[in-house]
Amino acid sequence: MIIMSVDLGKARTGLAVCDKTEFLASPYTVIFEKSPQKLLQKVAQAAQELKAELIVVGLPKNMDGSEGESAQNAREFAHKLSELSKTKTVMQDERGTTVTAHGFLNETNTRGKKRKNVVDEVAATIILQDFLDKKKNGVSP
Repeated sequence: MIIMSVDLGKARTGLAVCDKTEFLASPYTVIFEKSPQKLLQKVAQAAQELKAELIVVGLPKNMDGSEGESAQNAREFAHKLSELSKTKTVMQDERGTTVTAHGFLNETNTRGKKRKNVVDEVAATIILQDFLDKKKNGVSP
């Protein structure tokens, strides 16, 4: 099944996708949009273009596992996205993904503006790969 993931941000939102084999997550794009309504439409459009059959939205939990305002916003976004795109959405804990993404970018010596522009896309890829790995191992997301 084609699965798309979303790393929701206030100014930049990263998207990643996997093909029907569900083996490997790949970066797709970064959407630069501050308007929540326009962002919702752009993400739904991307899901349609990719023919996504499932959308995984990153859930920004606090390090202690509790959920704050950002997590509530992500859940609300996922619900609206599901209705607009007519595609099922699921939430995936994204704790640590941005730190991991920065680690990968350090390894590839990606710096400056380029780094800022791809970190969300890399984080979305990590979110999706974590989801795929859990699914493969029979762990419910």
